[in-house]
Amino acid sequence: MAKPLIAGNWKMHGTAVEAAALARQLVENEHSCAAVQLAIFPPILHVGLVALELSGSSIALGAQNMSEHESGAFTGEVSADMLKEAGCTYTLVGHSERRTLFGEVDGTVADKFEIAQRSGLVPILCVGETLQQRQQGLTLAVIAEQINTVRKKVGLKNICRGVVAYEPVWAIGTGEVASPEQAQLVHRAIRELLGPGGVSTSLLYGGSVKASNAAELFAQPDIDGGLVGGASLEADEFLKIAQLMT
Repeated sequence: MAKPLIAGNWKMHGTAVEAAALARQLVENEHSCAAVQLAIFPPILHVGLVALELSGSSIALGAQNMSEHESGAFTGEVSADMLKEAGCTYTLVGHSERRTLFGEVDGTVADKFEIAQRSGLVPILCVGETLQQRQQGLTLAVIAEQINTVRKKVGLKNICRGVVAYEPVWAIGTGEVASPEQAQLVHRAIRELLGPGGVSTSLLYGGSVKASNAAELFAQPDIDGGLVGGASLEADEFLKIAQLMT
């Protein structure tokens, strides 16, 4: 198993000055969580300047989204090769906000996963259920379908080479969080779905992760790190979360 991964998704927040300052704070304090792999995902416009701030550090850079196309006449899109060239190691694919707000379907997510890996990026496949689906007892079926669509495209071995993040849609940006037991149940099901190769696949939990709830979540045997949203916008809070993973 690789180092635990704590990924900070900044979403559409921050000016260039704020992004550079936040990255600088993390670099200055990365020694406090040396046992953890930190990765940050700034808005796409700030990827280049954040890459400069991270130069020489062990903090990885990631993209929040990418095109499902390698290149071409796709106005406003950014390709995996462009992200790799800009210094990205990771990319999110299928984040719940991309699915619910921008209509991304499982097939599109699978295409992005494939192209990300082909370009040398590590895709973080985001999966999760809505509140209605949870209330109907469909959580595991929904997640299995999301993963199986990618499996049909790239094969189980390649999914296991990436990262999977479970983010219950009902807990994204709401302040709600799955209980440690709920999160573990889903993470265990994901690991079983991935088969023998899934033993070494990093499984992250995402959904209103904060320093106040991270320790109990990270204590679960199948949670290997976190996909952190709003709490990653404060350097001290993000570092505290990472320290709780050690």
